[in-house]
This record gives sequence, structure tokens and C-alpha cells, in this order.
Amino acid sequence: MSEVNYREIANGLFAARPTAGIVPPPSAANPNFSIEDGYTVGAELLRLRMGSGYSPVGRKIGFTNKTIWPDLGLDTVIWAHVYDKTLQYAIDNAATLSLAGMAAPFIEPEIVFKLSSAPAAGTKDEIGLLKNVEWVALGFEIVDCNYPDWTFKPADALADFGLHAALIIGDPHPVTEENLPELARKLREFTISLYKGVENAADGLGSNVLDSPALALGWLADILSQQPGATPLSAGEVITTGTLTKALPVTVGEIWSAEVAGIALPKLTISFG
Repeated sequence: MSEVNYREIANGLFAARPTAGIVPPPSAANPNFSIEDGYTVGAELLRLRMGSGYSPVGRKIGFTNKTIWPDLGLDTVIWAHVYDKTLQYAIDNAATLSLAGMAAPFIEPEIVFKLSSAPAAGTKDEIGLLKNVEWVALGFEIVDCNYPDWTFKPADALADFGLHAALIIGDPHPVTEENLPELARKLREFTISLYKGVENAADGLGSNVLDSPALALGWLADILSQQPGATPLSAGEVITTGTLTKALPVTVGEIWSAEVAGIALPKLTISFG
């Protein structure tokens, strides 16, 4: 592993995040900055955030949509923490979010799970994975980047809070023994449309996310079992599984919404203040 001052990098990104600060990516000064280095900085950021009153409540999985890898020059999936202060539940499937302090926010429509138990590492069966899920919901992850022009390597993204800024969750759909087989199929096959106002801005489908959001959950359980020091998944965690469409920039005053077909999740709307 490269010789990297993890604390110095974490302190710089910790200071930049609430002020929309722009800093050079760690790989600019450390060309060998690795995925392992990125996770180490992420662990330091977790310590700093918890010291400032944040509590981790779940995880985000990033870069699961391989259709956008060429646009960002990516080749790997990542994870990072979601916090109580970055999580918001929509009321009647509508939410308002302030973009104050965000440098360059983008919106990502995603499938979100709440865990009833921890999935076992090595589980590749979608029904087996969904047996660990209490509910499924449509959500918006707002991602942000403190590097110039959204230019980074995957390890840099990890170091910048995994790009996580906020998570908005719509009404949950309970997962039951009776609906498991149908839900497993629908999570692969459903389609989604993302709207900016009344304009269709992007389309996607469930299989964009590692072939199924359920399989993205399996990826997370597997990678956590392989990372020394990583906290394993536990009941009650909220997991957002990655963008179903391309990510798009947002700004103050805009209203965005997402509608799905083929799965029983209601339309979700967000206004940016």
C-alpha cells in the first residue's frame, strides 16, 4: 500500500464538505492511491463525523450501474456510510432538500432496502437475499463531489464520503414470504423514468444495477466480509443500491420526480431549495 497521510486527507475533505470546498483528489499527489487507501480515508471520515454528532444508519453502494462507467472512467463498485443527518423520509412521497453547502450535486434514483437481518456473505440467490429485507422503497440519492469538475478515480470517490450527500426515501413496500418470488423478478424487470419538471430527463431499469438491486445487496455483504475492520451489516440498516439511470446535475429551484412501471412503488418527488 502507498505511503499516504490518511488523516491529513480526511481532515481536508471533512472541512471541504460543508462549505462546498474544492480540493485536489488524493491521487493527484499520490499516483498510487488505491481502493484500500480510499476505504482507509473513509474510515477516518467516519470517526470525524461521529465525533461531530453524526450516527451511521446504513450504507450506499456506488457505481453499480455499469452503463455509466464509460462516462466516468470507472471500473469498480464501492460502498460508503449513510448517516442520520443525511437521511430523510419523504412525506406523502414528496420532499424538499436544501442544496446549501453542496459543491456540485447530482440526483440518482435508486432502490432502497431496510434490513430485517444481515445477509450472509456468498449469497447469490435473489430470494435468499431478499429474505433479509424488511421493506423496499424508491429513493433519491444526492451525490456531491469536492474535486474539480467531478474528475476522480474510484479511490478518490471513496475518500470523498463515497460521494454521498443525502438520501431521500419514499413510501416503503413490505417484503413478505408471499411476495418474495414476484419481487425478485420485478426488481430485475421494472423500468423507471426520471423527470426534471415535466421533461423526461433519463430512463433506466432494475437490471442496470448489477443485474438486480438484490444482487447489489449481495455484493455489499460479500465485500464487507473481505475488508479487515469493516463493520458487518446488521438489522435496521438502510441500504441504497445505486443509480438506475445516469446521474444528472441539480440546482436550487428545480423539482424532480421519478416514476416506475412494473413494481408497486409510488412516484417520488423532490424540490431543491
